[in-house]
Amino acid sequence: MLTVKQPDGRLSQYPPPEYWDNWVEYDGKAWPQKIARRYMLVPTVCFNCESACGLLAYVDKTTLEIKKFEGNPKHPGSRGRNCAKGPATHNQIYDPERILYPLKRVGARGEGKWKRISWDEAVSEISGKMRESRLKRKDGIMYHVGRPGEDHYTNRAIQAWGVDGHNSHTNICSSGARLGYYLWGAFDRPSPDHANARVILLISSHLETGHYFNPHAQRIIEGKMDGAKLITFDPRLSNTASLSDVWLTTWPGSEQTVLLAIANHLIQNDLYDKDFVRRWVNWQETLEAVASNQLAVNSNQLADAIRNTQYEKRNFDLFDRLLKDLYAEFTFERAAEESQVPIERIVETARLVGNCDGRLATHTWRSASIGNLGGWQVARCLFFLNVLTGSVGTPGGVNANSWSKFVPKPFSSPPAGDTWNELHLPHEWPFAHYEMSFLLPHFLQEGRGDIDVYFTRVYNPMWINPDGFMWLKSLRDEEQIKCHVALTPTWNESAWFADYVLPMGHSAERHDLMSQETHSGQWIAFRQPVRRVAMEKLGQKVKYTWEANPGEVWEENELWVELSVNMDPDGSLGIRQYFESPYRPGEIITQDEYHQWIFENSVPGLPETAAAENLTPLAYMKKYGVFEVKSHNYVPYEKELETGDQRLETGSQFTIHNSQFTIDEKSRIHQDGKIIGVIVDDKAKVGVVTPSRKLEFFSPTMHNWGWPEREYTIPWPLKSHVHPDNIDRSQGEMLLLPNFRLPTLIHTRSANAKWLYEISHKNPVWMHPSDAQRLGVKTGDLIRVETETGYFVDKVWVTEGIKPGVIAMSHHLGRWRLQEDVGVNPGMSALARLEENGAEHKLNILKQGSSWQTFDPDTERIWWKDVGVHQNLTHAVHPDPLSGAHCWLQKAINVQKAKPHDKHGDVWVDTTKSMQVYEEWKALTRSAMDTSPDGTRRPYWLKRPLKPIKEAYKLPEEPFGR
Repeated sequence: MLTVKQPDGRLSQYPPPEYWDNWVEYDGKAWPQKIARRYMLVPTVCFNCESACGLLAYVDKTTLEIKKFEGNPKHPGSRGRNCAKGPATHNQIYDPERILYPLKRVGARGEGKWKRISWDEAVSEISGKMRESRLKRKDGIMYHVGRPGEDHYTNRAIQAWGVDGHNSHTNICSSGARLGYYLWGAFDRPSPDHANARVILLISSHLETGHYFNPHAQRIIEGKMDGAKLITFDPRLSNTASLSDVWLTTWPGSEQTVLLAIANHLIQNDLYDKDFVRRWVNWQETLEAVASNQLAVNSNQLADAIRNTQYEKRNFDLFDRLLKDLYAEFTFERAAEESQVPIERIVETARLVGNCDGRLATHTWRSASIGNLGGWQVARCLFFLNVLTGSVGTPGGVNANSWSKFVPKPFSSPPAGDTWNELHLPHEWPFAHYEMSFLLPHFLQEGRGDIDVYFTRVYNPMWINPDGFMWLKSLRDEEQIKCHVALTPTWNESAWFADYVLPMGHSAERHDLMSQETHSGQWIAFRQPVRRVAMEKLGQKVKYTWEANPGEVWEENELWVELSVNMDPDGSLGIRQYFESPYRPGEIITQDEYHQWIFENSVPGLPETAAAENLTPLAYMKKYGVFEVKSHNYVPYEKELETGDQRLETGSQFTIHNSQFTIDEKSRIHQDGKIIGVIVDDKAKVGVVTPSRKLEFFSPTMHNWGWPEREYTIPWPLKSHVHPDNIDRSQGEMLLLPNFRLPTLIHTRSANAKWLYEISHKNPVWMHPSDAQRLGVKTGDLIRVETETGYFVDKVWVTEGIKPGVIAMSHHLGRWRLQEDVGVNPGMSALARLEENGAEHKLNILKQGSSWQTFDPDTERIWWKDVGVHQNLTHAVHPDPLSGAHCWLQKAINVQKAKPHDKHGDVWVDTTKSMQVYEEWKALTRSAMDTSPDGTRRPYWLKRPLKPIKEAYKLPEEPFGR
């Protein structure tokens, strides 16, 4: 083993890369004999969360069996380390129940009758349906993805098809936080620099289960070891909370008030970074909003002072007075009362934040941001602390994700589409981030449209979404969804109702490019099909990746190429050209050629680094699996634009290199009509890509688009649907927290990983002893939890690690199958029966998890039976009227001892109530038909994953429901 000391925290012992093609280890099972096994170590990328951590696959050079997975020490994000999910990739590769060949339905949907077909048949039939749809319309093909696990390949294919076809899972995951961050700085994810922070503030159990769990956890611990203080807001005693210096058990929905009390402490005591706020916040625009009565203030004297001062003469002192006026009501006492947290903990948190010295690393992603009505304001209020402390893009602060993520350009890019799919972003949700995916069955039920070809990939909509029985109705309806193609490596509840089930590869069985904002630097990683790489190095020719994978397991990249080419064989639709080789004109591109072009032309510094080792860029990436583009990327908004000796003041006009430049009344710099920067302290800066090119405290966009109230235009609390006023505990009501994650599970993708399930396989209801005493239950008893639309039955776990009045339940578990011998693994799922009586639906458990016989002896060693309860079926949809997020927190109408006939895992739902609740939440929206200031559907500067041309943004002439 090579032993080195890495200054950036990378693994210090690992096999030297020069030995990766012929690494020798002795067979541990053969002890005491010393039998050498020769391996080829092939780098790839984990796909068991979005972190994109590096893996090294140990491929036996004799058998081509993958022996194990370990960390890739060259990876700048994961630095050679992996969490439990990385090595468990081995379980997934050798899962005895995985789908190995393409399948086509031969019975009714959901009947469970299938026949094996060839890949040629699958490609021909599906591409034929795609072509037929594309010839008729541009909104008939829908690709619905959970975890994409790659950065652009599929989106490029969709754009090449010329359809508005991208649908995602973000509205059940992160859209609340995305909107909150985007309104501040035109970025939709935070990228905290935990390792260099002085204070780390988390609105979540992020240390153990965060979006970028392994890379962030390493750096949070490094920060703590270097003296950083860890603060956690969480009503549950998570592992993160247990390791925190300050744990605030906030009542869900009160987080904004606590954060603004901290902000008020900084403001009133002049502890905030006034110079940063003066330079980089739209304070002048905010003062103008006061002057024009767009933003109300408490002091008439202050309002008059602002109105009576000319725009150009208003100074920052006025804005300081404004902040003091606006936030004076957010006292520590108010925060303590609303959050039900001891006041001394809030005071201590404020003290620590006030002393962070510009090194405050904060993070919210799911948790409160996705749980509550108005949860997007949690992100707004949290990032307000970064703004006040000047911890934006600084060492130890928070970057925008786009500053820490690197996405290269391919050899050619299809043009933006000209269509708007009403099933993705209807007129009621102009601010949604992004597609209103979890409402798809409700939209279909209302008659808003239908789908010709529906792809689901890394997505199990009936199981993971709320209101799963509504999904069941649509998945069975061949008029609503005419063809459903499930791209999945293993069975899931939704694939059971598909028309085609196509086996796709796991992380070691496919090509992808990945980059994530794991820290302040930038990197790009290359996921590879490791057996294919090994076979090719050993001299074997492989045309398609499925030839190297188990059975005929394929990969999406090659499938998209074949579907696209077969969809447009003669090029008449304009699709085929984007899948032809840049090196062999007219011929279909290979994966090596696609990535070769990118590595040679789109990754700065890679060709030079590869040449220094006498390698081509492609060979370098195949050897190491990753390349560091930048070791850090701090304060990119401070980058100066080249303006020569030009006069930089309002109204200036000048020409540079045949481009026309102007500076407008807001000090923004225009180049040939496009805003490219802003004047800050007499210097031309790139700034951030908001309309003002600064961080936007006051949002003119919100005001102009029909949300003019103060609680929408500036960081401010919004009352949650689970506010204590809405929970009558005397009547048995409680707050159900249903969306906390476990560090060892992968949303709905763990049921093919035996090691992970042995660690975590049940999801009891957490309950405080005071609530348990009130109900007369103890740990292990069955309780019935009634929701707005139904109920479920589960075991209770009595613990002081949960806030009184709140019950909590992890969302990963409760998998089920409808046939004994086909479906989700028997050791990880329950055998179930679905019953239907009009709008009433039942899920009854017939048999709990159990051992079973396969070629893997471990399947006979399954010792657990409880595999959890599928609670999401009973959750009504709660679409936030702005972010579009499903507000996961549920009002439990009643929590009681289970009734005599109740059994563990029982679920009952009335879908009539499902539609009623949907209508109630839809009524909270403000349609773009009523609020759009310019006749468009959505503010154009807001992000869409695949943004169409401006003409597509025009409001519909005949909007649904009008």
